[in-house]
Order: sequence, then structure tokens, then C-alpha cells
Amino acid sequence: MGAQRDNVQGLQGGGLNASHGSLDYSFCFGYSEYSVLEEGLVSLFKTRVTEYLGIEYPIIGAAMGYVSLSDFTAAVSDAGGLGLLPATTYASTEDLRQEIRKVRKLTDKPFGINIGLLARQPGRVEQEMEIAIEERVPVVETAARSPEPFIPYIERLKRAGIKVMHKCATVRHALSAEQYGAELVTIVGFEAGGRPSADEVTTMVLIPRAADLLRIPLIAGGGIGNARGFVAAMALGAEGVAIGTRFLATHECAVHPRLKELLIQSKETDTIIVQRSTRGPLRVLRNPHAQRVLEMENRSASLEELLPMYSGQRSKHACETGEGLDEALLGCGEAVGLINSVVSVKELIAEIVTGARAIYERLKTD
Repeated sequence: MGAQRDNVQGLQGGGLNASHGSLDYSFCFGYSEYSVLEEGLVSLFKTRVTEYLGIEYPIIGAAMGYVSLSDFTAAVSDAGGLGLLPATTYASTEDLRQEIRKVRKLTDKPFGINIGLLARQPGRVEQEMEIAIEERVPVVETAARSPEPFIPYIERLKRAGIKVMHKCATVRHALSAEQYGAELVTIVGFEAGGRPSADEVTTMVLIPRAADLLRIPLIAGGGIGNARGFVAAMALGAEGVAIGTRFLATHECAVHPRLKELLIQSKETDTIIVQRSTRGPLRVLRNPHAQRVLEMENRSASLEELLPMYSGQRSKHACETGEGLDEALLGCGEAVGLINSVVSVKELIAEIVTGARAIYERLKTD
């Protein structure tokens, strides 16, 4: 197995089988020993990500503010992936605790919580980590800043048997997360909805670059919404994928049906980047409100003028009620162009898995 792993590492990205002198697609997907089947073929679905997290498929349901609630989180986990609750959604830590318990009632599969490391209130981050320990949450994903100031808490999480992931948008931040104790890392490319990197580097470049440098398992996000995107990410060197935008149009996601219909009608060109002026770029659905924000930023409007336009309450109201869809910033990635229907979480994951297997078999025989 060790020799075979070395062979896979050496061939990663090229897929050239030296002994046969021909393209061997069985060696294009990842490079960990966990990925090698007994018959010598690499599985798309058994990677270090699935082994570490105890899940069936290396598919992560991205934590999306206001909409990744207990029903959605449990549905992703129940379908074989990993669902994540966004801690920042909840007004109080007690609300977060109750939502964790709701997930537990809905599934016996592993799930996690996403903790943004930018404190909304003094001590809030530490309180959320304490809740994760008290409630025995299987996985904690950190995000939004370097985990360095929280190393003691990260070590406590790990001693409690909790797997610690970190989500970021650059290779340098991924390497820092590895240094500071993350056991897995998700990197999102510029295609992603929400907060991509100000560096504006796409998934196609970020993932192979990171795969060459990281020792811990790598999860790819940004622009992935179907089986082809899944297989492509694995070929680039990822051992799992994080999907956000495509999951918005699922029955379990807490998004109003009017917004889901708008997503179906949208194309890959219907997103826009705002908040560049504040060095915190945000990819959102293109609408009149986003256009107004961009115009204000281009004329160097003050932060005092912009803050009411950035309001998360506008977004929350639109997502929950379907009202004011043209009057809020609605986080959305370029994968919106891949949405053509509203399905259940289980159906979407099954489509990705079935489609990926078909692609893999075609590549083996072509």
C-alpha cells in the first residue's frame, strides 16, 4: 500500500502510468492511502475526508447564514454528506444549543457547526466552542480569520474528540490553518458565493496549488454544483467538496420558494462582487440593490452610507419571506447557472454520486 501511495503521489495531476505508458485515469483522484481500493483503483468516495469525518460521501453542505438550519443540516448528513450549522445565524448561544439538539433528533449521522472567528460579541467565539464540547458536536469548522488566537480552544476541541476543520479562500491561509491545528481545510475559489478571496483566484488554480503544499486533507469549494464539478475537484487534488449555492434550491433549505424560483431563472453571469472597497469582497445575486451598492462604492461612498445597504437583516428578511428580493444582498455563487430545478437534498447528493460514478467509468475506458 505504501509503495502504491508513492506511485499515486508521483502521478497526481498527470495520471500517466509509467509502467504502461498510457493515461490511467484510476490515478487522477486524490493521493491518500485511504483512497486506494483493494483492486488498485482509486475511489472517488472513500478519501481521508470520509475517513476522518465518518461520512459516506466526501460532500460538505456549506454553512450558509440564515438558511442552513437544522432540517437542512440533518438532511445533508442523513444523505451521506456532512451538514454544518452556521453559529452566526443564532442570536444567542442558547439558540445555537437548541438547534444542535434539533439536528440530533433528526439524524444519528455526523454533523458539525461553523464558527466564525470574528467575534460579534466579547467572548462569543469561546462560548460557541464550549457549547460544541458540551453538546459533543462531532465536527467544528472555523472560518473568517486565522485560528491562531484560539489554539488553546482548538486543542480542547480535539481532546474532546471533535474534528476541527478550517475554511478559507487562499493557499497561504490554508497553510496557516494547518500549522495552527486544523485537521482538514476547505478552500473556496473566486466563483464561490459569500466571501471569496480579494486575490480573485479561481478554484481551478487554488486547489492543485494547495494540494501540492498541504499535508492535511483538502476540500474544494466554489463553482461546484453537480457531478462534473465533483469529479473535476477530485482530479485537481481535493479529497472532498463543499457545496453551497446549489443546495439553496433544495426543499430542506430555509429559502423562500420565490427566491428558489429566482435562482432557477438565473445564469452563471447573474452574480456580482460588492464590498471590494472594504477589502471584504462578497459575491451576491445581481439585482437592483447590489447594483446600487456597487455604484455607491465606485463613487467612494462613506462606510456610514454603505452600512445600511450591507445590512444582513435585509438578506434575512428576503430569504425568509420572499419579499424585497430586489432590496437585499443575496449571497450566491456562479454555480447558480447550474440550477435547473428544486430537489431534495437526498436527490441532489444521489445525482452527484451516480453521475460521478458514470464519469469515472467513462474516463477509465476512453
